[in-house]
Amino acid sequence: MMNSDTSYTRKADDDQQQVTFGAGPLCIEQVVALAEGRAVPTLNPDPAFRARIQRGADFLDRLLSEEGVIYGVTTGYGDSVTRAVPPALVAELPLHLTRFHGCGLGADLSLEAGRAVLATRLCSLTQGVSGVSQALLARLCWLLEQDLIPRIPEEGSVGASGDLTPLSYVAAVLVGERELYRDGQLASTAEVYDALGVTPLVLRPKEGLALMNGTSVMTALACLAYARTDYLMKLATRITALVSVAMEGNAFHFDERLFAAKPHPGMQGIAAWLRRDLQSGELPRHSDRLQDRYSLRCAPHVIGVVADSLPWWRQLIENELNSANDNPLIDGDFEHVMHGGHFYGGHIAMAMDSMKTAVANLADLLDRQLAQLVDSKFNGGLPSNLSGACGERQMINHGFKAVQIGVSAWTAEALKLTMPASVFSRSTECHNQDKVSMGTIAARDALRVLTLSEQVGAACLLAAVQGVELRLGLQQLSLADLSPALREMVLTVRAHHAPLVEDRPLEQELRALIARLQARHYPLYGDKTHAE
Repeated sequence: MMNSDTSYTRKADDDQQQVTFGAGPLCIEQVVALAEGRAVPTLNPDPAFRARIQRGADFLDRLLSEEGVIYGVTTGYGDSVTRAVPPALVAELPLHLTRFHGCGLGADLSLEAGRAVLATRLCSLTQGVSGVSQALLARLCWLLEQDLIPRIPEEGSVGASGDLTPLSYVAAVLVGERELYRDGQLASTAEVYDALGVTPLVLRPKEGLALMNGTSVMTALACLAYARTDYLMKLATRITALVSVAMEGNAFHFDERLFAAKPHPGMQGIAAWLRRDLQSGELPRHSDRLQDRYSLRCAPHVIGVVADSLPWWRQLIENELNSANDNPLIDGDFEHVMHGGHFYGGHIAMAMDSMKTAVANLADLLDRQLAQLVDSKFNGGLPSNLSGACGERQMINHGFKAVQIGVSAWTAEALKLTMPASVFSRSTECHNQDKVSMGTIAARDALRVLTLSEQVGAACLLAAVQGVELRLGLQQLSLADLSPALREMVLTVRAHHAPLVEDRPLEQELRALIARLQARHYPLYGDKTHAE
């Protein structure tokens, strides 16, 4: 049988990075790489790190032997802090914590999200002030390395006292209970451990609380949301360039001198990308409009809000990621027990509430661009609904008509979800948790808004590519007349999606394209693809 104090590491393959916990701060990209299976985890082998972890655990042992009063160790939890736990029952308390919080509902987190949760909780505990054992850290690292991912229902957290209920599913797997995913399939944890010859952990005093009392679910979701938002920002910029070509837009709306007069650096960067994509307006224009409508002319101003917010969001998310966010904290070096409220997820809540608003605005921007593109009253001579049918076949073909309706629906739903979650604090747990962050709900909302906006992006990308091809045909130009970036985008989309000439169901094509976008398949503005 596998001993509970064994250290587990695996050498990274040539195409995988290694992420070391306990050696220094982690970044969002490392969490995302672990979540997507592009990295392998390891614990810091430095004896000094291991000694620091051990000092915290030893200090707790000494306090217990001296009958010290420690919240969540010799007392009940939350409002039950006034209830003293008899010494003979202290060892059972962590298991009870994991069990009574096993009431999560709703859909289960994805495997990617589950991996990110393991990574974020491990990062917090390796800060060295949670009083946990080396064995606990090693087992968490092993679960992630072996891709044994706890099943975690997404609903049930108010974001303070941390993500108690969803994190209880991580703690339950450590003690051999509930379910986990093995090879992507749901299985009984006990049966998997038995098959692998693994002994479940017996949680030490404080370890149940250390595992569950923190912000690791909301932070994990925030890391994934950040990566998706960054890519969607770039996709919206590329789609805007395609739509500008299709609409014979005025590329000089993105002039460098113009944007020097309003110096938001992210917005200026979006305008620079558009200038490069449009080759500074070198395509012929036949439009008599001096100024494009706002969804083209103001695109850098809309997309630029995301670009300028990303550094701020990164700061909030990475600070939370690299924090010790349980309670109490255990200073094994100077032998202090510090009671506080680091489980409060207000910073993640603020980041996610603002992110979902900015992302929904991207969906709204693309929705407005598509509405122009399909409407023959506004699209400068393109076929109605961008239909590729010719002659009398035009009478029965409807192109992107229904897709535009779908885009409108997805955009409306995304906009509806921008109500801030953080303002809906609810007093819970006998009014002990009387002000809570709702950070996990905000993060889940942000991911839902991202999914809806990615659906909008996929539909608008297909339509924009078709619009470009139709415009080039009208101008008797070819793909060679486009900038290299736009030409490559059209060709890579067409590798999977034929032009829409005769009406056909697009559901499966849209689903496939959305999956490629979520995998960041198409390199955009310096990205490197790591997908198929």
